[in-house]
Amino acid sequence: MTEVPRRPCVAVVMPAYNAERTLEATLADIPPGAADLLILGDDCSSDGTFELARRLGIIALKTPRNLGYGGNQKLIYREALARGADIVVMLHPDNQYDARLVPHFVGFVASGTCDVILGNRVRSRRECLRGGMPAWKYLSNRLLTIALNLVYGLNLGEYHSGFRVYRREVLETVAFEDNTDDFGFDAQFLAQAIAHGFRVADAPMPVRYFKEASSIRFWPSVRYGLANLKVAAQYVGFRIGLRSRLFARRAPAV
Repeated sequence: MTEVPRRPCVAVVMPAYNAERTLEATLADIPPGAADLLILGDDCSSDGTFELARRLGIIALKTPRNLGYGGNQKLIYREALARGADIVVMLHPDNQYDARLVPHFVGFVASGTCDVILGNRVRSRRECLRGGMPAWKYLSNRLLTIALNLVYGLNLGEYHSGFRVYRREVLETVAFEDNTDDFGFDAQFLAQAIAHGFRVADAPMPVRYFKEASSIRFWPSVRYGLANLKVAAQYVGFRIGLRSRLFARRAPAV
């Protein structure tokens, strides 16, 4: 008798800061049955994000102090792993990304097509600009993506998406606990996944730009771009044989 493969446990994790006005709409877009776990990490919001999450019946965690974007992700990834998630979807709860596509992106990972997949917002210049992406942000996104593709040997449409799906093994392998607590976390995590040989891909992801959607302003964006280039340089050093703690394996959970 053929054994039916076990359905993977899917966790949608949301790093949140002042997301009270957009959280409910974000959750409403996730198709019924697409996620087994809904986990929100509230990074000491000044609004009612945490209380709303609890009223909506999802797993809500609160940081002891404002840790930053990366520190918040560490919290929710640990929780997802502890609760047995096989596939983890990182979704910004600002309703910018089209959460209706969660099961489609999960399917790429569940089928073994890739280990990491990003939602690609940049399908055409016209679509991005009409959708509300500032011209300076579009240009910097394109230039940085070209540079990172050359370094990492990939052909991704972008590296800066707030919608990402990971196989459990990725989170168990990369040393994300040692990463920065700020917005450079995603750049480090992706470089780590590539360095450890995980297959990284992307797929189209329509997005919405509006006042309540989170967005990094100009000078923080400059610092974010420089952080990406720094990580890329560290990756080059690693590839030519320089030792780096960034690319060490994650210590096993006790």
